[in-house]
Formats: sequence, C-alpha cells, structure tokens
Amino acid sequence: MSEKSSITFKPKQVTKRLLSVLGDRAQDVIIGRFGLGTDTKRMTLEAIGKKYKITRERVRQIENYSIANVRKSKEYAKEKAVFDEMKEIVHTLGGVISEEELLKHFSKDKSTQNHMHFLLTVGEEFTRSKEDNEFKHRWHVDRELSTKIHSSLRELYQSLSDDEILLEQDMVEKFLENLKDVADKYKNEEIAKRWLALSKLIGKNELGEWGKASSPNINAKGMRDYAFLVIRRHGSPIHFREVAKLISELFKKKAHVATTHNELIKDPRFVLVGRGLYALAEWGYMSGVVKDVIRGVIEKYGPMTKEEIIKKVLKERYVKENTILVNLQNPKYFKKNKEGKYMAA
Repeated sequence: MSEKSSITFKPKQVTKRLLSVLGDRAQDVIIGRFGLGTDTKRMTLEAIGKKYKITRERVRQIENYSIANVRKSKEYAKEKAVFDEMKEIVHTLGGVISEEELLKHFSKDKSTQNHMHFLLTVGEEFTRSKEDNEFKHRWHVDRELSTKIHSSLRELYQSLSDDEILLEQDMVEKFLENLKDVADKYKNEEIAKRWLALSKLIGKNELGEWGKASSPNINAKGMRDYAFLVIRRHGSPIHFREVAKLISELFKKKAHVATTHNELIKDPRFVLVGRGLYALAEWGYMSGVVKDVIRGVIEKYGPMTKEEIIKKVLKERYVKENTILVNLQNPKYFKKNKEGKYMAA
C-alpha cells in the first residue's frame, strides 16, 4: 500500500463551507473549541461559558448540536470526496493511528492540524478513542481492526520482561507474529511501528531500542541508565572515559568523566574488570578485587592448578598474569592442597 504524501483539498476552505450552516454563536463556539481562528489554542468549555455567560454544560450541548447539524447538512454531503480521501489516508496509514501522528501526517502547520481535527470529528466514519492508561489518543475507521490491534498490543506487553531490550526490527517481528486475523496489506514494518506507537506501556529509547516504557532501559533518567545502554551497545568491557564520550555523542547529554566514573562505581549493574574498564554484571563477570575473583572461581570449580586459575580469572578480569600470581602467593587467602592445587585458606 502506497501512502498519500499530502491532501488534495484545502482544509480551511472545507471547514468554512461546513460552518456556514451554523448560526453565529454556534460557529464561534466551534471555532473556539477547535482553535480554528487566528489563535490556534483551543478554548476550554469554561472559557467559552464565561464569554457567553452560560454554563460549561450548555457550551458542550452547543458543540454537540453544532456537529450533529453539520453532519445533517447539504454542505456536508457535498464534501463526500474530502471525507473519502481522508478515510483512504487513514487506511493507508494502518486503519488505526495515534492522533498526534495522523495530524502530523496531514500537515506540520498547527492551524491546519486543528482544521483537520475538526474534519475528523465531524466525519461520521472516523472514531476517536480518548487517551487512557494503556494507549494514546487515537483514530480508527475499522472497529474490528482497532479491537484486534489493542488486544495484540496488550499481549505483546505481557510477553515482555521488565528490563527486556529489543532492537526495533526484533520488536516489529515479535509484534507481527502476535497479530491475529489481520489483513496481510497491513502487515508491514511501517504500519507495525505506527501501531506500536499507540501504546503508552511499550516505548522506544533514544538508541531506537524497544521495551517496557517503565524500564530505565527505555525511559533513561540519569547517567547510570545512559551508561548501561552505552556499555550494552558496545558489547564488551569499555573504559569509563569512553563511556562518558559515548553518552555525550549518542544522547547529547553533557557527561563529565569523573561524574560518569562515580556513577559506574556506585551501581551494581556495572563490574570493574580492569584498570578503568567496566563490563555489565549481567554478562556474568564477578565483582570484587582480584583476590575475590580468585576465591570465586575456586568456590565454583574447586581446587585448581595455577594455570587453570589464571585462565579462569582472565575471563573475568583484564589484569596481568603476574597480578593473579601475587594474590595467589598470599597465605592469608590461599593455600595449596596435597595435590599442589590452590584452594581458599
């Protein structure tokens, strides 16, 4: 399905023709409520009520009556081609789309967006679902499809572990596998990403990785979270100076070297594995100084020869062999058994 890049009609002219069927006050209420005048800021029910010295409930009634009257008018019937074009655009964008993304697709201009919002509201084939705890404001032209998308997004969220991070392509594939009984014309990456964007519980971080929106891996809030994402992306132990540099480059955040180092020291997600080199604890590296690592591998594998210990420790620490040997010679911590293998003292 190819997307329409622009609309062929002039929204403000269509709005003007539709509003012509209303009386002056009704027109004024609609213009205020949708931001259709020179001021694009939408007026509240209270503000309009004060202006006309009527209750907010009365303003709401006037708004609802006005929309109903426009729909019943001959002018509305004359604009069928406009509403058909809008419906086709919503279909090509996936049939269900967040309000923000749909309005941006129609136009980058705020005033034009307001007019398109009014046309969507008046158009009988467009349904708006208000923002809730799970989803953003959204529009659809197919109730059954909308129900399936919401259900699939809920299932996808439930399938994610709290700190899971997925590359965008993997998240899209996981979501598309989850979709049930949805027409193949909708099953493409661009539409899948628009549907994913409906969810407030699933999110994307600044590196383009997806997961639960509540996770610090997705909604990074400080240097420690940025450092975690940077080291994870790097994929191997990295010096804290390089971590600070990458935070500045990738997240456009000012990262001082000393501050970054302090955050790495404090957080158990990071393990010092060499001089200034840090790895992620989730990679299986042991924490502690070299003697602690030696003790850890002995506890795990039992008494070992000097060569075996060096081999195991070097998988945990970027240190010189001599450093391991010096620690092994300390009788406070280690001793040899009858077979000449090292064990904890």
